[in-house]
Amino acid sequence: MKTVICEQPGQLALAERAMPNPGPDDVLIRIRRVGICGTDFHIFTGNQPYLSYPRVMGHELAGIVEAAPAGARVKAGDQVYVMPYLSCGRCVACRAGKGNCCVNIRVLGVHTDGGMTEYLAVPQAFVFKADGVTLDEAAMLEFLAIGAHAVARADVRAAQRVLVVGAGPIGMAATIFAKLRGAEVSVLDGRADRLSVCAGALQADHTVLLDTTDAATDAAELAALTDNEFFDVVFDATGNVKAMERGLQFVAHGGKYVLVSIVSERISFADPEFHKRETTLLASRNATVADFETVLAAMRAGQIPTAALNTHVVELGNLPDEFPKLLKPDAGVIKALVAC
Repeated sequence: MKTVICEQPGQLALAERAMPNPGPDDVLIRIRRVGICGTDFHIFTGNQPYLSYPRVMGHELAGIVEAAPAGARVKAGDQVYVMPYLSCGRCVACRAGKGNCCVNIRVLGVHTDGGMTEYLAVPQAFVFKADGVTLDEAAMLEFLAIGAHAVARADVRAAQRVLVVGAGPIGMAATIFAKLRGAEVSVLDGRADRLSVCAGALQADHTVLLDTTDAATDAAELAALTDNEFFDVVFDATGNVKAMERGLQFVAHGGKYVLVSIVSERISFADPEFHKRETTLLASRNATVADFETVLAAMRAGQIPTAALNTHVVELGNLPDEFPKLLKPDAGVIKALVAC
């Protein structure tokens, strides 16, 4: 079967691998679509801290069941999505229903080989039906679920002022689900093209262009949008240390700061600023089964502009040549999908 392998940073290769040999608890899936995530870009550029090479990338997965164990909730021919966070089910987090932050987590495409291949065997506990949506949409469930999880973590409520910092796919996902909860959503980013998508397709209430020459300019604009009170909830989806440290200043007194992105470096805040606001600081990692179900229901209801989010499709066999092009800002990528 055809498989794309990231052999080392900057090097993808198309190879032939043997078909997987499913275990007694595994579902064999014919992979049909793979979403390309920021994690995959980081793997390719050598900036993923939890990975060893070579690695088959790909954790945003949709496909068709080839074979399933007797009694499984899916059967041959079903269209499915994969929850790629392979949790142990035994640790302190799993016992609390938080498999998304399992102590022993193995994420497909990061800690173990993922889905940029034609067939994949996955434990049945992590394979779910994707009825009522297209294969393209099913492959977009995972990144949207991360945004839905962050919004749920923050318990965003109607009429709250919400700021999303970073208008990549995860930031857009947080925007979508904050809007669905009735919040007034502002988005801050340095790319006018992505802000345009947020204002149009995602119906963000306000967009603010990051001023890279004078930070006071965009801060003043955000202050003006909120009568100098700033935001009840701020989400950081930048993956940038300076942005994560700066974002605290946009949190209202009594507000919440949610770090959706992750960096391998330390981040710090001025304690007086953190303390005087009585800030609630939250990490948001991965997503839960409930978050995937939230996204699936919203997709079925036509509440997610998936056509606007899916900007590029690449055939699996062409991926080694096409992948570097997707990294370029002028490519205009929001969500690229691999067709297998």
